[in-house]
Amino acid sequence: MEGNKVRRFLFLLSILVILFASWSYIGKPADKASFQTAFNHLDSQMTTIKENPDVSAAVDKLSSGLDQLLGQLDKTLDPPRQEQQQSDLEQIEKPSLATPTEDVFTVYNIGLGDSKDMVEKQVGAAKRSSYNEYGVEWHAYHKDYQNFMMAAYDENNKVAGLYSNQDLIASTKGIKRGSSKESVLGKLGEPLSKIRKGMVYYQFEKDRDYEMYLIDGSYVTVFFDKHQKNTVTSIQIISEKLEQNRKGFYTQESEQLKQGFEYQLFDVTNAARVNHQLPVLSWDNHVKETARKHSDDMADNNYFNHTNQEGQSPFDRMQEDEVVFNVAGENLASGQFSSIFAHEGLMNSLGHRENILKKDYEYLGVGVAFDDKSKPYYTENFYTN
Repeated sequence: MEGNKVRRFLFLLSILVILFASWSYIGKPADKASFQTAFNHLDSQMTTIKENPDVSAAVDKLSSGLDQLLGQLDKTLDPPRQEQQQSDLEQIEKPSLATPTEDVFTVYNIGLGDSKDMVEKQVGAAKRSSYNEYGVEWHAYHKDYQNFMMAAYDENNKVAGLYSNQDLIASTKGIKRGSSKESVLGKLGEPLSKIRKGMVYYQFEKDRDYEMYLIDGSYVTVFFDKHQKNTVTSIQIISEKLEQNRKGFYTQESEQLKQGFEYQLFDVTNAARVNHQLPVLSWDNHVKETARKHSDDMADNNYFNHTNQEGQSPFDRMQEDEVVFNVAGENLASGQFSSIFAHEGLMNSLGHRENILKKDYEYLGVGVAFDDKSKPYYTENFYTN
């Protein structure tokens, strides 16, 4: 009997060692090694029609007058966009954040266990509800993407998950958006280095832009912005029970989850743009299909690249799908188990961050697909016409 216990222990230990080695190897940033990562693939590309030197001078001369004319045409021909631009100018008051009394962290003065009725009495009805990796829905609350947060509820309509990438974080530890990573580590102590799913431990990559803690029965993930001196940029709080709903590192693919990841990546992208005083992007179903097809192609054929196996660039694919653009860009990510983790990784990669925060963009379509191991591939297509 003792021999069986020893063999079982050694077997589990070997699994942990293998997973640690695998995660650490393939989790390194692609620009620091000769291989592509499987858990943290990122890439971006941009182009404009002004790249043609023959038309560049003419475009520059006409740009001022055209911008003014097109601005007037937008107001006439695209009323929804007009309303959105007007609302962007209206600054919504940030709520007064109270120090939590029952939780270490709250978002918008909301903590785990609060009722859905209480949440919506405080922040209004959700703007969108979409399926997530925990088998429940993220409910997105905001006013034109200001005061943005997402909440997930359990079977009793009690808060079981929270996320925000805006200045809505309060803590008994004095941690808030903009706090330094050093202060977070000093106040919260040693973060988790792995998480258990069934009989398998998944080791977090060493070069990560977040730290995860198990605090009073909830998994708290604090994300940091490497381009803002490693300060807190967002937080995700998931109850221990809800975390256990996610049986593996990846969630089994479904059409619901594809659509959920697509809308969630769109929403958190707009919330990030609002943080930088940029206009929000409009969802575009047309280019979303272009993005979805590229994610499908990468997942089905096991590659990760802006150029597909037929030699088409993102802009070739957009033109083939009759998407009319004069400025366009594409972000790719692969292997992050949710849109939140994908977005946070993209924001910490300079080229992708520039796409997300490019002032000129007006439209965004997001396409998500899964390979045969349920690993997600994310494609973001931005453009202006």
